[in-house]
Amino acid sequence: MTQESYEAFTASWARGPLLGFDTETTGVDVTRDRIVTAALVLRVPGAPAEVRTWLLDPGVEIPAEAAAIHGVTTEHARAHGAAPAAALEEIAAELAVHVREGVPVVAYNAAFDLSLLDAELARHGLPTLPDRLGHPVAPVLDPLVIDRWQDRFRRGKRRLGDLCAHYGVTEEGDLHSADVDVLATLDVLDALVRRFPGLAAMALEDLHAAQVGAHREWAESFNDWRARQGLDGPGASSAWPVEPAVSPW
Repeated sequence: MTQESYEAFTASWARGPLLGFDTETTGVDVTRDRIVTAALVLRVPGAPAEVRTWLLDPGVEIPAEAAAIHGVTTEHARAHGAAPAAALEEIAAELAVHVREGVPVVAYNAAFDLSLLDAELARHGLPTLPDRLGHPVAPVLDPLVIDRWQDRFRRGKRRLGDLCAHYGVTEEGDLHSADVDVLATLDVLDALVRRFPGLAAMALEDLHAAQVGAHREWAESFNDWRARQGLDGPGASSAWPVEPAVSPW
C-alpha cells in the first residue's frame, strides 16, 4: 500500500462507525418467509462492539430445513420469542437512527435481509425503512457484492463461510447465528478494504452507487447464463440493496 493510499485508508469511512445487520429466517422467499432471529452490531474503532440480538416468534411453523441451519425450532421460538411486531419495530427503529446519522449498514447479501425486513414491516402494518427515512436505504456496504465486483473472475462459491476462508477471517462460534454472522461480515469487509485499498478512498455515496451497478452487471450475466443453460424459474433480481416491493401476503 502506498503512502497516499494508506492516508486515504486511515482518513476514510473505514475508520468510522459501521452497523452490521443480519437475520436468520424461515426460508429464502423475501415476500413470504419470516424473520426468526436478527442481530445489529455497531462497531466503532477503539470501542467495544455494541451487539443487540432478537429472537422472534414468527407466527408460522419454522421448517425443519431452516431450523437445522440456525438451530431455532418452532417450539423454541413460540416459548421464548418476542411478538414479531414489537421486535420488528425495535429493529427498524435502531437501523433508522443510525442511517439518519450517516452510518453505513453492512450486510452480507443485503438485498435479502433488507427486502425481507421491509416485507415483514409491511405485513405488520409498520413503516418500512424507506418510509422512516424518507429516502431509499443508503449507504449500504455488502461484502458479497464488493467481492464479486473486485475479484469477479475468481472461481468457487461465495457464501459467507467461503469468503471467511478466502480472506482468513475466523470467528468464535458457528456461522448461521445472526450475531456471529454479523461479526464475520464486518471482518470480511475489513479484509476487503485491506486487500483492495481503493475502496476506502471512495466516498460512501460513490461506493454505494458502484455496488448498485456491480450487482446489476452480475445479475444480468447470471441470468444470461441461466438462459443459455435452459434453466427455468426466476433468476437473480438486478435490484440492490432492496428488491422491488411486492405484497408480503
